[in-house]
Amino acid sequence: FQIEIRDNGIGMTPQQVQDFYLVVGGERRADAKRGDQSPGGRKVMGRKGVGKLAPFGLCKNIELLSSGGQRNDEGYLTSHIVLQYNDIIAVNEEEPDKRYEPSIGDRDGERSPISGTRIVLSDFNHRKVPSIEALGRQVAQRFGLGAEDWQVNLVDNTDATQPPHRVGPFDISTMPNTRLEFRQDGKVLRPNGAIEAGLGAGFEHDSRWHAITGWMAYSKEPYRDDLMAGVRIYCRGKIAAQTSIFNLRAGFTGEHNIRSYLVGELHADWLDEDEDLIQTDRRDILWSDELATAFQAWGQRVVKRIGTLSRAPARQATLEVFLETGKVTERIRGAFPSDLQIRETAERVANAFGRTVSRGEAADPEVVNSLVDRSIMLAPHVMFDEKMKEAVAKSDSALGVISSILRIARLAEPSSFGRIAESRLEVIGRLEALKDSAQTKELELQDLITSAPWLIHPTWAPVTENQTLTRLRREFEKYYRQRTSEAISLGDFAETGRRPDFVLTSQDGVVQIIEIKRPGHRLTNQEAERIGAYHDNMDLFLNLPAHSAFKQQFRDFHITVVCDGLALTGLADGALNHYRNEGRLTTMDWSAFLLMSEQMHQDFLNEARRQRDLNLAADTPLS
Repeated sequence: FQIEIRDNGIGMTPQQVQDFYLVVGGERRADAKRGDQSPGGRKVMGRKGVGKLAPFGLCKNIELLSSGGQRNDEGYLTSHIVLQYNDIIAVNEEEPDKRYEPSIGDRDGERSPISGTRIVLSDFNHRKVPSIEALGRQVAQRFGLGAEDWQVNLVDNTDATQPPHRVGPFDISTMPNTRLEFRQDGKVLRPNGAIEAGLGAGFEHDSRWHAITGWMAYSKEPYRDDLMAGVRIYCRGKIAAQTSIFNLRAGFTGEHNIRSYLVGELHADWLDEDEDLIQTDRRDILWSDELATAFQAWGQRVVKRIGTLSRAPARQATLEVFLETGKVTERIRGAFPSDLQIRETAERVANAFGRTVSRGEAADPEVVNSLVDRSIMLAPHVMFDEKMKEAVAKSDSALGVISSILRIARLAEPSSFGRIAESRLEVIGRLEALKDSAQTKELELQDLITSAPWLIHPTWAPVTENQTLTRLRREFEKYYRQRTSEAISLGDFAETGRRPDFVLTSQDGVVQIIEIKRPGHRLTNQEAERIGAYHDNMDLFLNLPAHSAFKQQFRDFHITVVCDGLALTGLADGALNHYRNEGRLTTMDWSAFLLMSEQMHQDFLNEARRQRDLNLAADTPLS
């Protein structure tokens, strides 16, 4: 394969190739004879003198043919040379003091009827070639191709049926009402066309105005690749840097959105005029320079202003994504088909949720559906509260308001309990999947029981405020270690940071010890002995005179074991039967465990739905 670059400009003579092209680090614009403009009036870019080496990042051979200088009857004098990467490396390694000399091509010294330059690249390194669309975006991002007097067309030479792909300006869809325009006249325009006071399209430094043109805004969606991330800064039509926040320190208002959505295109041709402020790899600016520091301060002011202007549009855009992801209107209408007031309240609650989540969360169905469920559950309660306030404010005509309150209360109660039951059935479904998976470990089951104790008994709820239980758990850990020289870790329903040996909670003044085994596992003698140790030590612990305060709070204890059968013999079998007979031990297999939880909650859910349907029917006027 080869890549040919052809330029029908003024070209170079062999002497010019020697004096300029082959000199690394030469400054094209510093040459007084040639000036800083091309014959066509375009300001030239060349300053660092290393661009000629860039193709070696792709290939090993660069062939140059250039015809230029003074034309005679036979045409323009041609220079023809070949640069070879391997030879350059060999010279540097073997003879570092020797100057590398390129190979002379067979057309060197000939005359050409036209001027211009042709560069041929060959012997390529292995690269994955992007799609023509992706390559077009890369070229557009690199050069900011917004000029009207020239264009770039990409041709796929592996598919002759495809038309050329024209590279245009780097396209980014921006969020409405977030864009600031920086004009040639030094003014900054807001999205509504008004002039933004306090900001200029440039800044003063050392008694000189440094103009900046272009725009900054929020993108419609988060960055999908590095090409669109942040603000692109161009100098003479070529990218000089890309920055997301102009080096603002972390912690400013709206930082997350700005880092994820701020985009822009700025042009500052003074970046390499007097002082070259662009890094050699053209990836960033030398921000430590005084002029660059002034530019940075200007950019930070704009970033903060964009953040302020974009706050409301960003929230609105996130809300629209939220509403679409969750099909919010349709779901709320389905939940309350005959009550417009409660539907409107549910939509208000959902909108409040939608404005607080991040854009990524607004597009996540799992997050959104959970919040919509909560909106539907909360709507009757919110409306109930509002009606109560209305009754207080309108004491002279409160009877009608109270009638509305009673109607809403009838809707609120089954709605709330119904949502709870539906959520619990989802957890039971997850437990069913864990039970049927051969990969399930006891830790996963312990974690599930820790977060959902009602699986053991439907009336149990997580303990979050019982400090006495927390102290008991810690003291019993120490007591058990002293008595048995064995360290144990107990879980409670408020702490899930450590893996527990068993889960410990309390219900109605009884300490509950829960041991759950993986499905299919039969309890062994060794495991039964350990449960016996829990029993005997807890019995001694609670009856110690020093622990009378615990005994006042917890009159007894009970052990629940979930396993699929017992494989016990001898003393272990007798001990477990003894604990069961005295009412301190319950064993259940997985089938009974799941059936009990599912049946209890399914009946509850059915009743909640029946009550809700009765209330809706009562509210529907007769035709």
